[in-house]
Amino acid sequence: VQLQASGGGLVQAGGSLRLSCSASGRAFSRYTMAWFRQAPGKEREFAASISWADGSTYYADSVKGRFTISRDNANNAVYLLMNNLKPEDTAIYYCAADWVGSGRATMTSEYAYWGRGTLVTVSS
Repeated sequence: VQLQASGGGLVQAGGSLRLSCSASGRAFSRYTMAWFRQAPGKEREFAASISWADGSTYYADSVKGRFTISRDNANNAVYLLMNNLKPEDTAIYYCAADWVGSGRATMTSEYAYWGRGTLVTVSS
């Protein structure tokens, strides 16, 4: 599967953005999908995931209650709605896919497929 993230940009603190990730290839519905992010000078970290099996979602504590991950299997897409953004959310955001993977996988090594990231900048 090939992934392409989009929707990043510059937003003020407290604002919202919606990221999209489009996937090409077959059997998109059998992939657990996730969003990771990498801030300048830091390691890539897990943000959110959505299971292929039952659509259950899982979030990092740092984004819980502010971010919402969703998927549209008919259109091979996954989304990340980010509300109440904070300057510390500034990062490159990447979508990732794991074939029939656990919906609670949080390590980068657990995802085989990655898209090119999209930059989110939150100004204070």
